[in-house]
Amino acid sequence: MGRHTEENGRNWWLGALAIVVALIFWQFVAVFVINDEFILPSPTDTFSAFIGLLGDGTLLLDIEASLIHFAIGLGLALLVGIPIGIIMGWSRRIESLVDPLIEILRPIPPLAWIPFAIIWFGLTAFSAGFIIFVGAVFPIIINTYSGFRGVPRVFVEAAKMLGCTKDRDLIRYIAFPAALPSVAAGIRIATGVGWMCLVAAELFGVSNFGLGQKLWFFYNLHQMDSVVVYMIILGLIGLAFDMIFRYYVDRHFLKWRMGEVA
Repeated sequence: MGRHTEENGRNWWLGALAIVVALIFWQFVAVFVINDEFILPSPTDTFSAFIGLLGDGTLLLDIEASLIHFAIGLGLALLVGIPIGIIMGWSRRIESLVDPLIEILRPIPPLAWIPFAIIWFGLTAFSAGFIIFVGAVFPIIINTYSGFRGVPRVFVEAAKMLGCTKDRDLIRYIAFPAALPSVAAGIRIATGVGWMCLVAAELFGVSNFGLGQKLWFFYNLHQMDSVVVYMIILGLIGLAFDMIFRYYVDRHFLKWRMGEVA
């Protein structure tokens, strides 16, 4: 763990160098090859648009709206997906009952639910949250189910011999810790899928506010520098979610896998 962290600390400049090279290449292509701000705004144009959007408060309001939408959808997906995955992984009868329904609903694209989201919830935060929920809940269910199915039977038998006989205790103290890496992977996948669903839902008019909604709004105004600003913000927020989640889970729940047991 220590060596891995030290190596990351020494090599951080490689990522910074890649970003600098990409920006220089982007500036060169935009100015000397394309030379059309509508087709490809340059980094300098994009930065100027960012300063303007930040100054009038538009960008911050849209970030706030999108984060609210995302919190609603992912929160519901966690509340629904983890218990369903646990029950399916623990009971074969429940799995036989629920699995066909999940396998019918799972292939339906989340965007196909947009008409119903608008009818049921209107142009509200809950409408966008519902689309995120549909996209995020199935990776959580599947990975939680797989994690519980993969718990070694010897763990459960050993716990029973030591007096842990109730299903509730077996799930809490034996199965869930063993399945946690798979559950965490499902949540990480769901976070990425949910963030993409949020943008698509806002693009198609599920909400009057948000990063995706404004991206489409500025496209209609042919302000492509502002469009690029929103694209970059979307990517940075998605990256921040992933980095924070990985750091928190690895440090607080999965540090035993890295050889750190304190």
